[in-house]
Amino acid sequence: MDFQLTDDQVALQQGLRELLEGRFGPAQLRNAVTAEADRLPLWPELTDAGLFSLRKPERPDRRDPSEPGLGLGLAEAVLAFEEVGRALVPGPLVATELATVHAGLPAHGAAALLRTEPAARGPLLVERLPALNALLLLDTVNGEVRQVEPARLRSTGRRGVDPMSPVWELEEPFLPAEPLPGVDARRLWAEGTLLTAALQVGLASRAVATAVGYAAQRQQFGRPIGAFQAVQHLCADMLARTEPARAAVRAAAVCADAGAPAGELAVEIAGAKLLADEAAVRGARDCLQVHGGMGFTWEADVHLLLKRAWVYEGSFAGAVESSELLAAELSAAGVGHM
Repeated sequence: MDFQLTDDQVALQQGLRELLEGRFGPAQLRNAVTAEADRLPLWPELTDAGLFSLRKPERPDRRDPSEPGLGLGLAEAVLAFEEVGRALVPGPLVATELATVHAGLPAHGAAALLRTEPAARGPLLVERLPALNALLLLDTVNGEVRQVEPARLRSTGRRGVDPMSPVWELEEPFLPAEPLPGVDARRLWAEGTLLTAALQVGLASRAVATAVGYAAQRQQFGRPIGAFQAVQHLCADMLARTEPARAAVRAAAVCADAGAPAGELAVEIAGAKLLADEAAVRGARDCLQVHGGMGFTWEADVHLLLKRAWVYEGSFAGAVESSELLAAELSAAGVGHM
């Protein structure tokens, strides 16, 4: 199996990076941090660039009224989401991609995704409710996916306790939710976990570049701080965590496109998410340490890296769920038994 990027994949990644650098620079990132919850920055541009429709068939089913996609796979999707994670674009990116591919979300729409259990009771917390066009409810125990009607979605939502938070409370999500035939909740959860891991890889790579750039220009005792061995070790460790995570995420995506068995693929994705979370969270912390006191200030973007890494760490399968899955697989394989 060849894990080298093709010319088309390289062009996809470079094109999206150029778009993001031109349309979502430091000023736009700062504006997005303080923007209202019902505003999704860069959404039309990302939709037109095909971010959310990369995996949609070029010729969708006749019953699907939405626009055709590019017919690509998860291997291309994780490359694109690496770039979006690197740019720190906010919003329900992964959920919108899943809703577009699996639920026929209309162009320029936005969606949220929540995992629920049969005995779950509200309220549920939903991010950026006023800007959403769909909400998917995943029951990963029974493999069922339900979609909440948009009108009902808005009528049952209310702002949470914190007025500065983009999180809303959804009080009655189950009554209007219609099941989506042929869509497996477990598959959506696994794909969402992998795409979130790709976001973390992109964020980790930005942390490395930010730390190295600052270490090269910040002077201390008449020398750049990057000349000191302690700082060099920090930056080297950041890179050493990022590259294995990148390889694991891309390998899991290639295995998924190649039709790997569900159990084997779930383990691959769990391992990739653990590596990506560690690379992003520890990388953002180390980047802050390289910046010293400046890293704690609002003017520096380092705190945005760390906060976003924490959010993605708890998105989809977190550390506990992924670790338990890996432990169960190792136990079943007899690893560690005498």
